[in-house]
Amino acid sequence: MDHNKERNKKVDCSTGQANSVKSFKQDNRWPGWQVIIGIEVHAQLKSREKLFSHAWSPDLGNTPNSHVSPYDAAFPGTLPHLNPTCVNLALRTAIAFQSNIQQKSTFDRKHYFYSDLPAGYQITQHYSPIARGGHVFLPQSDVSVRIEQIQLEQDTGKSMFEPRRQLSSIDLNRAGTGLMEIVSKPDIRSPEEAGEYVRTLQAVIRSVGASDGNMEQGSLRCDVNVSVNRPGQPPGTRCEIKNLNSVRFTIAAIGSEARRQIGILETSGSIHQETRGFNEDTGETFTLRSKEETPDYRYLPDPNLPPLLLTPEYIISIRNEMPALAHEIKERLARHGIAPQDVDVLMGIDAGKEVRFDGQRSPGAVAYFEALIKGRNPKAVINWIIHELLGQLALRKKSFYENPVSLEQMGGLIDMVQNGIVTGSSGKLLLRHMLDHPSSKAPTELAENLGLLAAITDMPEEADAVRRGVPNVINKLLGRSIRRMLQTLLCPP
Repeated sequence: MDHNKERNKKVDCSTGQANSVKSFKQDNRWPGWQVIIGIEVHAQLKSREKLFSHAWSPDLGNTPNSHVSPYDAAFPGTLPHLNPTCVNLALRTAIAFQSNIQQKSTFDRKHYFYSDLPAGYQITQHYSPIARGGHVFLPQSDVSVRIEQIQLEQDTGKSMFEPRRQLSSIDLNRAGTGLMEIVSKPDIRSPEEAGEYVRTLQAVIRSVGASDGNMEQGSLRCDVNVSVNRPGQPPGTRCEIKNLNSVRFTIAAIGSEARRQIGILETSGSIHQETRGFNEDTGETFTLRSKEETPDYRYLPDPNLPPLLLTPEYIISIRNEMPALAHEIKERLARHGIAPQDVDVLMGIDAGKEVRFDGQRSPGAVAYFEALIKGRNPKAVINWIIHELLGQLALRKKSFYENPVSLEQMGGLIDMVQNGIVTGSSGKLLLRHMLDHPSSKAPTELAENLGLLAAITDMPEEADAVRRGVPNVINKLLGRSIRRMLQTLLCPP
């Protein structure tokens, strides 16, 4: 299927009209009401250096204030230097979403006071962002969500309160780290659509290497705008829910806020525009500040940063270096006859860990699978990876990136089972041994040492019956294999 054609059916990005008015669909959770949702996603760019300084971006567990340059701490006289890698990663994202890249964009100062913002302002691209337009296609919901704009901006530091000592500590490691804000149009109509939007966007930015998209660690955060109205009536007053750090909480927060607003309107009350938080324990939203308390950010052009100018040739060079997108990988895997649910599992294995700094990607589970299927049955390979290897790694509380079984070893094991050299049960025993006792030895040598080949040699008739598809003798062969293996382990020669 050509996804570009499918997307164009949903949205005409040149006119922006196709999704501006969506047909009303009754939701039994709030009959007679329509929920309108827009989402601002803040993704931390996977750049080794920060957006405007040469300090390294922090990793989880770094010592507080160990990745801070004088500029990050707002020392007088320090000046920003734009990191071109952050620009490249943002351009990859814009190309993936078919956004209109702006050949000229500018940086603004957004002024507000907070203890973890040492300069007293944040540099962002409020008025002239790096890209406008584009869309995210949601295959399960069969809708497209338009993008308003994509902009570069700085992250802030981190405040930590210690209740026992009644002290607040400031960690500036994160201050100045490059962020990419992706602002959607209010095209989402249900909490589930919102969840799919975040998951789809997360998969795309990972596939292009722009961000690891790890919500649990804070490298992807969502601000959600929610309003309700009667069908056919203008949209209601919106409220913003800040800093949602999981898809599950995003879905729950939207549902809670929609019910709160509907409850107020059904009792003849009115909604006041405000910023709200989400209490994960109670599952309810709560007031952070009202519209009257919203600060005047006093945006003004940053005098130390000239406009960012991009030539058409430079944009084309980024486009030509684009890695495969998430939907392209799915299509490639589907051509091997892999079930959609297995494709999702394979692509979700340790998702985000394959994204390295500066747009680099390490080989992950998909690359492992595609290397193994060369000359082998793809369905047999996917079964061994998903049902055996992943299961055994999970039992040992290991991630896929801690897998000690090499491609050659896993391929040799699958070949031994497929060619009837060992039974499937013996192959599983061999896999467990390779995980528990990592080595560079070939599976045939390990099977010989464990006595797994002897059962086949000693019982040729039973082995032949298994090859012909007779299942009743498998336990007999397995029992012999286990006895041989235990004898080898307990009484080595």
